[in-house]
Amino acid sequence: MKVLGGLSAQSFLSQYWQKAPLLVRSALPDLSDLIEGDDLAGLATEEAVESRLVTANDWRLRHGPFYEDDFAALPEKDWTLLVQAVDHWVPDIAALFDHFRFIPSWRLDDIMLSYSVPGGGVGPHFDHYDVFLIQLSGQREWRIGQSCTEADDCRDDTELNILAQFEEQERWVLEPGDMLYVPPGVAHWGTAISEGITCSIGFRAPARAEVWNEFAHFMAEQDSDFQRYADPDLEPRTNPHRVSEADIDRVQRLLAQLTSDREAIAEWFGRYMTEPKYGETSTDEPAFTQTEIQQQLLQQPLLRNRAGRLAYVPGQLFIQGHAFATELNEDQLLWLCDRSELKSTDIQQRLNGLSAELLTELVQRDVFYFADAEEDWL
Repeated sequence: MKVLGGLSAQSFLSQYWQKAPLLVRSALPDLSDLIEGDDLAGLATEEAVESRLVTANDWRLRHGPFYEDDFAALPEKDWTLLVQAVDHWVPDIAALFDHFRFIPSWRLDDIMLSYSVPGGGVGPHFDHYDVFLIQLSGQREWRIGQSCTEADDCRDDTELNILAQFEEQERWVLEPGDMLYVPPGVAHWGTAISEGITCSIGFRAPARAEVWNEFAHFMAEQDSDFQRYADPDLEPRTNPHRVSEADIDRVQRLLAQLTSDREAIAEWFGRYMTEPKYGETSTDEPAFTQTEIQQQLLQQPLLRNRAGRLAYVPGQLFIQGHAFATELNEDQLLWLCDRSELKSTDIQQRLNGLSAELLTELVQRDVFYFADAEEDWL
């Protein structure tokens, strides 16, 4: 694969994924025209867009939305503008996900872009997730440091998670089209050499505590008040205050019943991993009824909103954090999730099990939209 420097997906996953950094020269050339710094600045003025400004001389962090005067007052060097989830607003940026289809789509998080002037950066840090750093324009120097754990301290004089100690291992300058993969926990430090834009493709990696919390909440919603702790085999106690081994066994069996329910885990996980990070994505599509969607499809196709999140298990389609039963077979589900557009003939010929109700959910939850809404994107 060109994006992996000639490595196969299998070789990359077995040798580098969550194991070691990888630098790929000219991984994705000709990306400089995808977006300009002024476009990012425009997004950063919007209330719905998460953005931050970092000044490197004092490691000051400011949160958007920003105003034109904020940018006019900035110096000529030592600052960075960070804009999250640009894939939600710019289809050409969202299309970058297509280069990483060898990784489950539900693992993809969002695409952050950083516009930096010389000296700009966010300091030495590490992430808890995998990240591909792609240089879209300009030059940026990246230093790779030590593998970090919870024991690594951060500076206490800034809101940024900047490492107190950074042990440099390698150093590279990325040119437009170059890409650097950094595994979770590996310290890295990027500094702009010239004005430019860096693309960060991040992946979802929920903490174990978050998994427990979210799954427990899901199971609590599904469970019944009649399912309770019970001890019909209770023996007389001489010490009423001690929690016995038999008591712990009963609780352990109760919990094991929950974690052994694979169907429940599959539904929870599919819903959880397709939940939008920033709420429902929107293309400002009107709330079409089932009938209106059918009629409109005869006139024009539905386009895929690449920021919309889809996944499936046999019998269930997960749409933006919601689960829907479906009669579509696995080949049809895969075909649907892969489509960049849906035509009326597609539904008749390839998706004969797609109900009008499910199609309506796909439109109303902004996974597919009609072409005349495309002008609402940047």
